[in-house]
Amino acid sequence: MPDPLQAVYYATKAYATSWSNALWHEVQGTGVTVSCLMPGAMQTGFINRGDLSSTQLFAHAVSPEGVAKAGYEGMIEGKLNITAGLTAAQKPFMKLAPMLPKKMLMNNVYKMQEQGSRK
Repeated sequence: MPDPLQAVYYATKAYATSWSNALWHEVQGTGVTVSCLMPGAMQTGFINRGDLSSTQLFAHAVSPEGVAKAGYEGMIEGKLNITAGLTAAQKPFMKLAPMLPKKMLMNNVYKMQEQGSRK
């Protein structure tokens, strides 16, 4: 998903997802498995260092332990892409996001990251 305020960070996440998915196919039949963990907002120092604590994007940040548990369970189940740490409201949005017009999507993501949007 594009993000107008963290372009390099989100581009890196897109690269990691694309690379993991391609690598999964390349190692078929070798006994090697590949899973890509795609966490939502987590309760880490990144929130404070990035001055994001007052943003809507991090209003429901989850623990790193919860994300790690979901990632491990997904990997054991053989899932390719594991989305962890999303709220019930965020899950349908993430499913729909690829189908939404990019300009509308970026405007919404931008608003979620504006300072004070958590109110």
